Amino acid sequence: MTMGRATATMVTLVVPPTLAASPPPTASSTSSVVIDDIIRGLADTTAGRIRTDADATSRASTDFGTNVTVDAARPAAVFYPSCAADIAALLRASSASVSPFPVSARGCGHSTRGQATAPGGVVVDMPSLGRHATNSSARLAVSVDGRYIDAGGEQLWVDVRHAALAHGLTPRSWTDYLHLTVGGTLSNAGISGQAFRHGPQISNVLELDVVTGTGEMMTCSKSKEADLFDAVLGGLGQFGIITRARIPLVPAPARARWVRLLYTGAADLTGDQERLIDERGALAGLMDYVEGSVLTDLQGLIGSWRSQPPSSSFYSEADAARIAALAKEAGGVLYRLDGAVYYGGASDTTATDVDKGVEVMLRELRYARGLAFVQDVSYVQFLDRVSAGERRLRDEGLWDVPHPWLSLFLPRSRILDFAAGVFHGVLRRRDGAAVKGGGPVLVYPMNRGKWDGATSAVLPTVGDGQEEEEVFYTVGILRSAVADGDLRRMEEQNAEVARFCEAAGIPCTQYLPYYATPEEWAARHFGPGRWDRFLRRKRKYDPMAILSRGQRIFSHPLGRLVQ
Repeated sequence: MTMGRATATMVTLVVPPTLAASPPPTASSTSSVVIDDIIRGLADTTAGRIRTDADATSRASTDFGTNVTVDAARPAAVFYPSCAADIAALLRASSASVSPFPVSARGCGHSTRGQATAPGGVVVDMPSLGRHATNSSARLAVSVDGRYIDAGGEQLWVDVRHAALAHGLTPRSWTDYLHLTVGGTLSNAGISGQAFRHGPQISNVLELDVVTGTGEMMTCSKSKEADLFDAVLGGLGQFGIITRARIPLVPAPARARWVRLLYTGAADLTGDQERLIDERGALAGLMDYVEGSVLTDLQGLIGSWRSQPPSSSFYSEADAARIAALAKEAGGVLYRLDGAVYYGGASDTTATDVDKGVEVMLRELRYARGLAFVQDVSYVQFLDRVSAGERRLRDEGLWDVPHPWLSLFLPRSRILDFAAGVFHGVLRRRDGAAVKGGGPVLVYPMNRGKWDGATSAVLPTVGDGQEEEEVFYTVGILRSAVADGDLRRMEEQNAEVARFCEAAGIPCTQYLPYYATPEEWAARHFGPGRWDRFLRRKRKYDPMAILSRGQRIFSHPLGRLVQ
């Protein structure tokens, strides 16, 4: 049933006493309180809607990973706010409750392990903010003179791109997939092949509007409420719900020269990547985008959907045959570098500059000779390449399947050890046979100096002294379980990757992290110093542990947690 302002239905809100245990809590295992009065109050004092019907709560209990069962993650209600004040009213109502109920913000539902769910609580449907806006510019406002865009937390990055390009401007830092919300990526980090130069998206924010866990509406920046600003960026939704972000803009290019190179070994690939992201040296500044892939699935759409040109292939049939032969010679594993340089439009870089730079790069890099491919596409086409792949997967019925993704940050000094043990080991075997199913496996470096250490994001360290290497790598094992048994096998492989890293002494940090208990989060993700800061901020901005309990970092009351 759909509930509006005249709601009078009795609703039972389930409040998990702790999310420290696994499996996820369910309604039958928890105490409950009646929230009919809360719903009545919200209906009377806000323009937001609340739904408790099975259709709404079911949709709010699943995500892109489709690894969480509906019954385990089902909220008591879904809230459709008309403005940030509605969200503040909801959070104040939870704070005032004898048993504060969980509240989670949901954008596109692109998490993979139920992180945006609120079992027994309330899920906030963030896109509702945009639907209630009187006009689109109210939630996407470009300041040409100020060189920034004010974007609602519910807005998609693809719409940010469209609004900014209408004025010849663009953000500097992107995610690869643009159909994600601004608030969602800023709550994690927001990374792609541009991050080596401009940092992640959380390093490219001027100001935020946030509703804290206590229901306080606050504007924050580096110069105003800086602790909240830093806490929320990369904060996994633990300190507040982002309702607006001010993103800096720069003059937009018109074209992208897309370069693709094939390698037979990880050492040559990573060595070339590091030369391209180095701010000094002969290749400094040649590329605006640097990414890499591990090719263990050379055939089929499922293995290449993130990286195909919008209307054609990089390879002719003859090229594909040569690549397949090289892969066989290399033992079944190849590596690929994807790079791009932007030019034209409002950019200072010309086509002649690009031609000269690509010539230097192709001469200097150590790829397999004869396997360099170059295409020229529009800037928009390059940014939208993953969405184009999504459309192809949807057409084949391969999009709405389980996605047991594993994303890691690794120190530069151990990337080759990881490659030998995982790319050439774990991912190539399972009881003597290759695992079915597949998907992109990404590997590329970033510069630590482009990340703001004051934010909540966690990067890898090395040794007991917690040394910080300037260059670190991200590895994304982004697979789709399309056949019977794929999901189980892939999750077993993910666990095997973790065991390998532990046995080999390879320090790694999860990106889009998932742990089952606060103790695991404290010991395995944050470490002592960062955990202390994270816990301090939680006590300050969400002392009742209302927000994002689906992450399983905190439970109510916070006093139970180890220091």
